[in-house]
Amino acid sequence: MRILPAAMIIHLLCFLDRSNIGNAKVLNKDVGHSLTQTLHITAQQYLVALMIFTVAFILIQTPSNYMLKKFRPSRWMALMMFCWGGMTMLLAAVRNFGGIVGVRFLLGAFESGLFPGQVYILTFWYRPEERAVRIALIVAASSLGGAFGGAIAYGIGHLDGVAGLEGWRWLFLLEGIPSCLAAVLCALFFPDYPETVSWLSDDERALATQRIKGVASLGHDKITWKEAKATLVDWRLYAHHVAYISNSVAFSSNSLFAPTIVAGLGYKGLDAQLFTVPPYAIGFVVTVTVAWLADRYEMRSIATACSMTTAGICFIVQGALPADAFKTRYAFLCLALPFSFACNPPSLSWLTANLRSTGAMTLAIPLAIVFGQFGQIIGVYIYKDSEEPGFPTGHFTNAGFLLEGAGLLLSLRFFYVSRNKRLGPDERKWRL
Repeated sequence: MRILPAAMIIHLLCFLDRSNIGNAKVLNKDVGHSLTQTLHITAQQYLVALMIFTVAFILIQTPSNYMLKKFRPSRWMALMMFCWGGMTMLLAAVRNFGGIVGVRFLLGAFESGLFPGQVYILTFWYRPEERAVRIALIVAASSLGGAFGGAIAYGIGHLDGVAGLEGWRWLFLLEGIPSCLAAVLCALFFPDYPETVSWLSDDERALATQRIKGVASLGHDKITWKEAKATLVDWRLYAHHVAYISNSVAFSSNSLFAPTIVAGLGYKGLDAQLFTVPPYAIGFVVTVTVAWLADRYEMRSIATACSMTTAGICFIVQGALPADAFKTRYAFLCLALPFSFACNPPSLSWLTANLRSTGAMTLAIPLAIVFGQFGQIIGVYIYKDSEEPGFPTGHFTNAGFLLEGAGLLLSLRFFYVSRNKRLGPDERKWRL
């Protein structure tokens, strides 16, 4: 109970600070005070500001996981939180395109290690069959962040003009402060490893380490070049990573463009912020439910593939609907977004369940997220303002990647099933 609530709150704050640029793009647009209107940046420049964040993610994520292991999770995460909160507040002061690109790059660098680090931390505390629902609760915090983000932006939009600042500047200022404050609490109270925390008795510590021995990471394990090399040349891991690219296209595009998509459905001004809340609220429930089923019935691959297929079909329907079918498209958005979020926890849980050393965990988890960033770069460019309100390119691209990813994961499942049939009764099976 100490790890998960803290991890969820941290991830929620991270998601708010990452995605609020999507709210800023349309906040007070009806009165000419949105981010793009105030800074006089073009649609292409806005996309560059989104993309540069992802470039920082790709460069920093894997080294960040190594630093987390070296300097302890509580200290490293606290440093990241304080820095990304500061960068979010600094966005309120930018005056031109160069400023927003530079600060967004630094924001991406400081946020990059959080999610792979949190998944990595769970491998020190929980067995494989206990991880998917916990990863889901962390990812579901993104859904809550999206829901809260729309509601918060709606409220902050009424501060437009206060103290001479546009509403989007107030948005960045007020959403950056909680991350900086929470960083202090993280440094003081976030648990590191079962072997080192002070609030476990000697007997509880022995039980915590014994129950995960052989199936999870250990805090005292050292990372060796032999383990790293074996991880880097294991082709099956790259199948997981490529599938994660397919997950990430929809995750990225929905996170960044939900307010734009909703505005394209006929909701204008502050209402465009408020109507982003229901899809994210539904997403929280769907994400946790799918992950619970995946853990409960040992069906991580099936849960991921079914979620991707469902979301893919919903995106096809959205893209095929007439441009003026606003209510029907919004209904399918309320299904597509939740299931595109629900893909990620069982997918990552499945990956970690088939990693068999601390070194492999340290490297393979951030590598999966790094591969996912290439999908996120694609997601930045697929929703074009010129295609409002139907956005067919965005919807069909999401559908294509999701359905391709579902097929790849089912093929990977078939590989694991075939390999298990060749194992002896006493040999460790590959998880499905």
